[in-house]
Amino acid sequence: MTVREVAELIDVPDPAWPWIRDLVDSAHVPALLLPVEPSHGRRTLHSLQISAASMMGALALRSGGLLVDHGWLRLLGGGTDGLPDLASANGLGRPDPDRRQPSHLLVAIDVLGGRFAVNQGNLPGQVGDICYWGPDVLQWHSIRMRYSEFVQWSLGGGLADFVADLRWNGWEQDVAPLPPGQGLAFAPPLYSPRGKELDRARRSRAPLMKLAALPSHVAPHRAGDTR
Repeated sequence: MTVREVAELIDVPDPAWPWIRDLVDSAHVPALLLPVEPSHGRRTLHSLQISAASMMGALALRSGGLLVDHGWLRLLGGGTDGLPDLASANGLGRPDPDRRQPSHLLVAIDVLGGRFAVNQGNLPGQVGDICYWGPDVLQWHSIRMRYSEFVQWSLGGGLADFVADLRWNGWEQDVAPLPPGQGLAFAPPLYSPRGKELDRARRSRAPLMKLAALPSHVAPHRAGDTR
């Protein structure tokens, strides 16, 4: 790849940041843009080698991340308060012309450790689609959205139906106080037969990246499957 300098990635005629701010201000669910250290945002953008004209690039440069729907979903940005930045979460260091791109790009994590990633070749669906790994099934499935569509969908309240079977009575009160870098672990685990009894399970705080590190495998895509 051709390595671009950070100034070239930042100085674009149509940055996406104002669009993101408008989407957050008009969100159908509680949403919060997290602060970022400016130098960290620039490093993240440079590592990603995408420009601030893209929604992902703008979030990396101008925010530590974005909390959506009482903090259920954490969209990665430039990193803050225990929440990793987009580059480090995907093992991307300094850009190099010979660097191999990851086969998928982690872009968001939910409070239970569920992962949302851009398919770059090894996940179900089309290249460029967002895929979801569910902590209850330990499999990847395409949700057939591009990144900008995914951000708008989540801010528009799309998570409510998507994760309805993973939410318990009073989940908002449990999730909202959590720091960005923490999630909730269930006992018994969500993928176990007894783990489906959400209201009876024990819940405890755990590092978000530890929850997101559970093993997974690539499941075959099935037509009409959105989870």
